Amino acid sequence: MGKGPTIRLGTIIDQFHLEVLYGPEGYRDRQISIQDVNRPGLQMTGYFDYFDRERMQLLGLVEWSYLQERTAEERMERFDQLFSYHTPAVIIARGLEPYPECMGSAKKYDQVLLRTKENTADFMSTLIAYLRVALSPTITRHGVLVEVYGEGVLLMGESGVGKSETAIELIKRGHRLIADDAVEIRRGFNNRLVGTAPELIRHYMELRGIGVVDVRRLFGMSAVKFETNIDMLVKLENWQDGAMYDRLGADEFFTELMGVQLPTLTIPVKPGRNLAVILEVAAMNNRNKKMGHNAALEFTRQIDAHIDGQLSSDR
Repeated sequence: MGKGPTIRLGTIIDQFHLEVLYGPEGYRDRQISIQDVNRPGLQMTGYFDYFDRERMQLLGLVEWSYLQERTAEERMERFDQLFSYHTPAVIIARGLEPYPECMGSAKKYDQVLLRTKENTADFMSTLIAYLRVALSPTITRHGVLVEVYGEGVLLMGESGVGKSETAIELIKRGHRLIADDAVEIRRGFNNRLVGTAPELIRHYMELRGIGVVDVRRLFGMSAVKFETNIDMLVKLENWQDGAMYDRLGADEFFTELMGVQLPTLTIPVKPGRNLAVILEVAAMNNRNKKMGHNAALEFTRQIDAHIDGQLSSDR
């Protein structure tokens, strides 16, 4: 198989509740690395040029109907040709009954043979969508990921700046934790970034002076979430006297992450600032912007209109 992310065949079988018609020893540990699925229509006619043996193969009603009109010898020849390529798995859709030649050839070549009751086209599109997410490249970043009013907010900043403390306050206010300390990020549907936690530290959080706490047990299942889209990046930094901080918000800043431009805010931290409330407002404001309403630009237009009006009246 090619380099890059892979997924176990057993995981796919469990996810889609596939029936195993034949599985040679160790078949569940076979690694899938290709996001696409192939319907071997031409291959059933004997044409194997440009055949990608690393894709899973899906047989539907069209292929089954074509084979029904062939002799048993022809069916055996076609299945022998197909299974000799040792593809990761062959899946029969619509709950169709496998031909005896199909089962015989699968055992002959140790080919994994699976079955689903789903419609061929529906199953194929769902499986490809699942594989594209599961096999998308993943990066890990130091930070905290929370969901605030439905917005995925990635908190980043130097160690000790207060990311976890801010997150725990947000959780107490009814929002949800996805990941603390390490965030696994991948690019999902529609060029969106999706974040989750490494399995080993999922739902755990480190608070200085207290130690590691289990957020799910302390606050309940409603306080955690497995994954979420990342809608904005918030950089927390210690307040620096004399530094220029954005007070209007008319200029928008972005950070490129895995080829995606992520809206970015820099929020200075100092005693007395309620960061949880500030992040709640930031999340709501980000939703407003996505819906086409930018308060800073509207305020700027009102100021410009007021100045133009004053200048006109002075003439």
